[in-house]
Amino acid sequence: MVKTRDELALMRNAGRLLARVFEMLDEQDLAGMWTLEVDALVERFITEDLASRPASKGQYGYGHVLNCSINQVVCHGVPSADVILREGDIVNLDITLEKHGFIADSSKTYIVGDAAPAARRLVKVAQEAMWKGIGQVRPSNHVGDIGHAIERHAKRHGYSVVRDYCGHGIGREMHEAPAVPAFGRPGTGTLLREGMTFTIEPMLNQGTRRVETLDDGWTVVTGDGRLSAQFEHTVAVTATGVEVLTLREGERVPA
Repeated sequence: MVKTRDELALMRNAGRLLARVFEMLDEQDLAGMWTLEVDALVERFITEDLASRPASKGQYGYGHVLNCSINQVVCHGVPSADVILREGDIVNLDITLEKHGFIADSSKTYIVGDAAPAARRLVKVAQEAMWKGIGQVRPSNHVGDIGHAIERHAKRHGYSVVRDYCGHGIGREMHEAPAVPAFGRPGTGTLLREGMTFTIEPMLNQGTRRVETLDDGWTVVTGDGRLSAQFEHTVAVTATGVEVLTLREGERVPA
């Protein structure tokens, strides 16, 4: 759970490499791309350009390097040669990367072209909610402080927070302790300690927080068919606060 200085250095390196994947994606015109095409693009970049391993491929029997979750898909959307990204979609790309035995995990919801104002607003608030949670990371705080800040921000803007999936510890394994829900009560849950590394990944829905899993066993959708958006970073607890290990070029931690 708590990483050594050397382990944190390796985590930091994996995080920087994963940030480069998203920087590459930021330059792409996603409209008109097949989701399987995006998956192949990311796999080539991770393996060839970054000499790293896409950690999701083969994990739990999953066959791809990323999750591609469009519109009402909450998480775990499977890339497909039959699905194309269209103008007005919102799509969460969730990607993991392993380098020198340590894993980083991050996701971003992209707005494809000129999406409707309601979709843009959801994406904006989901990103803000993630930062509200990250802002609670410091020694002596608790996991419940993170979740409380996220859910309070979501509810203030009229959105629900998915409770079926949550952030998680990460390091040599994709999923380690502690669980980091996007809801909670202040002062409850795991006590945060310097050297802990975990993900913060709130999923916000326009309507009900209830979700359903499709027959493919992976794809999770909103229970009412309305939109969902998610953002995720891997973070480390420092002596005085937080370090965002997957922070991208040009991305700033809010004051």
